Amino acid sequence: MPQEVQSNVRTIPGIISQRGCTYAGCKGVVLGPTRDILNLVHGPVGCSYYAWLTRRNQTKPESETDVNFMMYCLTSDMQDENIVLGGEKKLSQAIREAYEIFKPHAIGLFATCPVGLIGDDIHAVARKMEAELGINIFGFSCEGYRGVSQSAGHHIANNKVFTDVVGLNDTPDEGKFRINMLGEYNIGGDAFEIEALLEEMGITLTASFSGNSSVYGMEKAHTVDLNLVMCHRSINYIAEMMEKKYGIPWIKVNFIGAEATAKSLIKIAEYFEDAELISKTKAICERELKKVKVALEEVKPITNGKLAMMFVGGSRAHHYQELFNEMGMDTVAAGYEFGHRDDYEGRQVLPDIKVDADSRNIEELVVEKDPRLYDQSKQDFKKKKEAEGYLFEHYEGMMPDMKKNSLVIDDLSHYEAEVLIEQLKPAVFCAGIKEKYVIQKMGIPMKQLHSYDYEALMLHLAEL
Repeated sequence: MPQEVQSNVRTIPGIISQRGCTYAGCKGVVLGPTRDILNLVHGPVGCSYYAWLTRRNQTKPESETDVNFMMYCLTSDMQDENIVLGGEKKLSQAIREAYEIFKPHAIGLFATCPVGLIGDDIHAVARKMEAELGINIFGFSCEGYRGVSQSAGHHIANNKVFTDVVGLNDTPDEGKFRINMLGEYNIGGDAFEIEALLEEMGITLTASFSGNSSVYGMEKAHTVDLNLVMCHRSINYIAEMMEKKYGIPWIKVNFIGAEATAKSLIKIAEYFEDAELISKTKAICERELKKVKVALEEVKPITNGKLAMMFVGGSRAHHYQELFNEMGMDTVAAGYEFGHRDDYEGRQVLPDIKVDADSRNIEELVVEKDPRLYDQSKQDFKKKKEAEGYLFEHYEGMMPDMKKNSLVIDDLSHYEAEVLIEQLKPAVFCAGIKEKYVIQKMGIPMKQLHSYDYEALMLHLAEL
């Protein structure tokens, strides 16, 4: 009988959790990597500083004249008097000053905990300032307490980007095969490598949500043929809403690990049913896999048979298992900080997931077919492909891919992590910055998979 995991529930008060807050998921994860949306946080300065470049997202503007706001940390800097008397006037003035300095195309406003507690209406401020300045200004009600984890922030970000950004420009990019990349955040430059492979194949990447991304791409994201979903938990909402409104199908991909990357690239090519594209893609994969084989011959004597543990967000605790498998390593324990049951067990459990009070804090958008832009031919093509065995919106989740007797734990606490390390003695532990130094003091090499670090892991493993 399939195992059911308890997930997306509140952490027990007093337990030291690895989770982040709703605001962190909205501003820090989804909107943070977009270089030309000017992100302005309404709240105390500490909240803004917390979500400022903590994930090492990288970006490359297309030209020297294109803007890049990612290095800036903007906040209304609420003080005690604003908590008592309200901060909407201060927020309005902050928007005016930001516009005067940067002249942005779009401004995103982010509410932190005090804003929700005192009742400041950032959406009313956004409407007022949009009319005054003539640019796109939108707000996110992403107060940190709003959900059980950063997952709520992802959902809130998806909703607002979908309603206020996607669909503003109907001009499609040139190219025969057009796609969007959803859930790749370009931590440490991952997206640069993926984009290079897609470009060599002949694929046009219109928008990324949101690594190495531009608001201009997001505005015409609805003009593509196919959506790719990398991090299932953080971005599946937009993929599903774009299919309902515009008819664009989506597939799950994984670009972590050589074999997984090759399978994903070939699946993309096979969707378009173009013989030249498929042939070119397979040649690229064959060429790159030869390079990987050479690297593995050097690495595997060090890594083969070693044990790994991973407790990360999104789909990374699943995706990285494929990479470790290639290196001959076994993942003995894994889990998510903010996963839902479908991330663990697969999307077939979606009808059985009960909507609780915390989930009802997040607005569920009513999405209908766009009478002008919905493309029925894309859905007709999807049905044909499904009849041939091609899988859309399919994700089996992490648990089916894990070996028997391995451990799956949601919302791992610090205490549980220490006990598992003492009992299992892994060769490497992968998580985030909150765990890094505690784990290293126990003598275990620790790698961050949220924001990456660049210590020589192979040297550590060779010494074990």
